Amino acid sequence: MPESLQPEASHFIDGAYAEDASGDLLPVIYPATGAEIARLHTATPAILDRALAAAKRAQAEWAARTGAERGRVLRRAAEIIRARNQDLSVLETHDTGKPISETTVADATSAADALEWFGCLAPTLSGEHIPLSGGDFVYTRREPLGVCVGLGAWNYPTQIAAWKAAPALACGNAMVFKPSEETPLCALKLAEILVEAGAPPGLFNVVQGAGEVGRALVADPRVAKVSLTGSVPTGQRVYAAAAEGMKHVTMELGGKSPLVVFEDAELEDAVSGAIMANFYSTGQVCSNGTRVFVQRGIREAFLDRVTARMDDAVIGDPMDAATTIGPMVSARQRAIVEDYIAKGVEEGATLVKGGHRTGNEGFFIEPALFADVTDGMTIAREEIFGPVLSVLDFDTEEEALARANATPYGLAAGVFTRDMARAHRMAAGFQAGATYINTYNLTPVEAPFGGSKTSGVGRENGKAAIEFYSELKSVYVANGPCEAPF
Repeated sequence: MPESLQPEASHFIDGAYAEDASGDLLPVIYPATGAEIARLHTATPAILDRALAAAKRAQAEWAARTGAERGRVLRRAAEIIRARNQDLSVLETHDTGKPISETTVADATSAADALEWFGCLAPTLSGEHIPLSGGDFVYTRREPLGVCVGLGAWNYPTQIAAWKAAPALACGNAMVFKPSEETPLCALKLAEILVEAGAPPGLFNVVQGAGEVGRALVADPRVAKVSLTGSVPTGQRVYAAAAEGMKHVTMELGGKSPLVVFEDAELEDAVSGAIMANFYSTGQVCSNGTRVFVQRGIREAFLDRVTARMDDAVIGDPMDAATTIGPMVSARQRAIVEDYIAKGVEEGATLVKGGHRTGNEGFFIEPALFADVTDGMTIAREEIFGPVLSVLDFDTEEEALARANATPYGLAAGVFTRDMARAHRMAAGFQAGATYINTYNLTPVEAPFGGSKTSGVGRENGKAAIEFYSELKSVYVANGPCEAPF
């Protein structure tokens, strides 16, 4: 591991690195060892003002370019990211602690996919012609919102930055992005790459800090749109603050998503789905299917196979290509997960396997498998954001659907069954924004992603994202005299 991954400066503003040492210190900790690998400063009011001013200026220039010109820049950035995937993946691993076996295939590559796809879409963005009686007509213009603020989470720092930047920039907006204070390094590289690809200085700026920096950005009158990836409580606060200025929002929040496994499911596929839905990225995924409803007839077989396959997990050095389970992002997050595991045991669930600290230095914990979980238990109601799989028994399809929906969340849901009619009934019945049939947690850029109920507002990815980073203007054109009653 490199001794230091110290960037040139803490922030990236107006096409270059920027620093204000009067900001609070922000240490960057490598989760696999607990060692400090960089030290940044949080953004001061002066830094925020510079970033917003640069974004406002660059946005006017950027919006004047054609969609084809904007798309060309985004596609170039995608090519650069792919060419540097290894270096960006190493950085992501040190920023988050996720295994290099994951980051090389799921992080910078996903960012490149988003930039490429929205880069291809940018030239197609247009309005429509609406003919009216008497020769009059209306045409619509799709116009950018202006300066957008992106607020990132710590589990996918590169991906989240690009998922927000790509549609925003494709539509002609500028962005000021604040990564999570836990993972501040990766977004700086995206900012560098966009400038290298031809984006005007100030189009995509990165500022560091925690909640107070985010609050200042959301409240600034120069900001037209706020896009957050984070927890439901954080989203509720940001949504309320944005509403005071009637700002556009996208809220991609958390969940307690159900994964329903019927007796006729292909067992190994269902077990794979449950592993992907609970243990990938050490369980730190917002859409995880953490309530696994298993039909009673295959309960024991399912638990046996999950238990056996957990033995194949390799917990250890994230920079080792053989590792499949890395550390939690921080000591605090590990403590939160340990508290939930203790509550699960206290409330009567059976801890079948795992759930203990390992002998590694850093913030490691074994994946945990619970059985005999009931709907009222804390581990079945609250988002844990860690590698905790809870198995709940059920008998009928109607029961499973009702219990799956009995939550204030609605981010994702999945079903495993060979009966395709049942699969589509379940998908239609789930109260969730992203649903899966015989797989889980796949998020291609072509498909809209986002939640319902308290799990969010708006959509990321897909053509739907364009609606949340632009607005339509109607232009009425009269071809006859303008009449009035007097």
